[in-house]
This record gives sequence, structure tokens and C-alpha cells, in this order.
Amino acid sequence: MTQHWAAVRAVLVLTVITGLVYPFAILAIAQIPGLRGNANGSIVEVNGKPVGSTLIGQLFTDADGMADPRYFQSRPSAAGDGYDLDATAASNLGPESIEDTLGDPALDPDSEEGDGSKQALLSQVCARSKAVGELEGVDGSRPFCTADGVGAVLRVFRENGLTGKVTRAVSVNERCPATPFLAEYEGVKVECAQFGEDYSAGVLTPIRGNAPADSPVPADAVAASASGLDPHISVAYAKLQAPRVAKARGISLEQVNSLIAEHTNGRVLGFMGEPGVNVLQLNLALDNL
Repeated sequence: MTQHWAAVRAVLVLTVITGLVYPFAILAIAQIPGLRGNANGSIVEVNGKPVGSTLIGQLFTDADGMADPRYFQSRPSAAGDGYDLDATAASNLGPESIEDTLGDPALDPDSEEGDGSKQALLSQVCARSKAVGELEGVDGSRPFCTADGVGAVLRVFRENGLTGKVTRAVSVNERCPATPFLAEYEGVKVECAQFGEDYSAGVLTPIRGNAPADSPVPADAVAASASGLDPHISVAYAKLQAPRVAKARGISLEQVNSLIAEHTNGRVLGFMGEPGVNVLQLNLALDNL
């Protein structure tokens, strides 16, 4: 009984210390001037109404869910449907993620369950670059991407497995009846991909294409951040969007570029990372013109 009573007392004491004293002490420290803003979420208010946080990115879309041309757009987000605080995460897809999972044509891709399709990282980057290029009026083509915005990848079958003459080539990211991005590969007609077929015996072969090595669409415009909540974009991405925003708002490009400069944060501690532009603050500054 003595040992049991000692254990109960230890639980009670540690509960008070770690469950009450420590949390309230941290809360009190967090409310010190200079720390209070970040601790409370760095909420930004306009006319007394919260419109966002300087620490959390958000979407700037119109009523149809399309990018609003009057606003700078944030980088892509892999957190839920985009900047979902309850689903903060990265896609966990790496450079070897180049082959899509084709959806079942018998299922509705727009249903809650979906059709089972899943885009590889390469196709996600290709689709985003194409969309950004169309929105900003620049060439969104990238190496290893088709003109339709999917990964330009073949499964190549050879006589001896990995070597020998090519006997078959399938564009695995283009489901039939699509026309393959490449008509022939080493003299063999390229096929579109059929749902349910096993192409694993073919050698996965990305095709570079003739897109420029340096795309005008920067990397942060096509790749999500590790948290999916990054509120910043690069200066290059901001300047890419500047002409579109200036035109949509009927203001000069010089005014927009001046606001970009005013809302550009320097490197962390002066040497880590790259300068970034806080999208929410920049858009609010535009609204205040």
C-alpha cells in the first residue's frame, strides 16, 4: 500500500506540474509584448474582421474556385484541399515519382470516392507549370513534360528485358484514347496506356523533349512546401505575376513592383534561405491602394 500511495502521489504531483503549472507558465511567457502576436497566430484584421494570418498561406480564388487575376497567387499546397490546417503535410513524393496511376474509366473521378487515379510528382509539376504559364502569359513548358501537362514518360519493352531491340513503347501517363505525345520511339509506334494493364516489365524511360532548361515559371510556383502552409513566394514568382495583377487592377507595373519590394522579407538571420514575399500582406497592400 505504501508503494501504491507513493505512485498515486507522484502521478498527482506530475499532473499538476506538467498539466497545469507548465502550460500556464508558457502561456504567460507567450503573452509578453514582442511574442504575443506570433503566439496568438499573427492574425491580420481588416475593419475589425480577421482575413488571415501572416504565418499561414491561403488561396486567393474567385467564386468559381479559379485564380483571381486581381491577386497574387500563393504556391501550391499539399495540405488537404489547399492550406488545410488540419491536414498540414507534404506530398512525400520524390524525384523518382514519374509514373501516374490511371483511374478506372468506369468510376466517376468527381465523386467523393474518385476513380482511383493518382498523379505522380512529375505530372503535378507539369500540370501546374502549364496552368501558371497560361495564367501569366508565358511559356509554361518544362523538360520531361508533354504539351498537355503530364509527365512525358514511356515504358519501353526490349527483346532481352533491359537490352536489345525495342519491341513496344507505351506512354504510361496518357490514358487511351489520348494521342501519345511521341509518335515513335526507336522505330516502334508509341501506344497510349490502357487502364488495368501491367506495364511493369517495360523500362521506365522519361523523355526530355525540347522545352528550355530554365523555365520562366519558378520552382515555388509548381512545387508545394514541406508543411503545405508556406505564406511566402519567391521574388521571381511575385515578379512573374506582377504584369497580370497590374492589368487586372488598372494600375502601373511600377506601382506593383514597388509593393513587392516593400513586402519582401530578407534571408533568415541575414544568410539562411532566400528572400520571400508574404502573399497576404502584399494583396492587402494592393487593396489599400
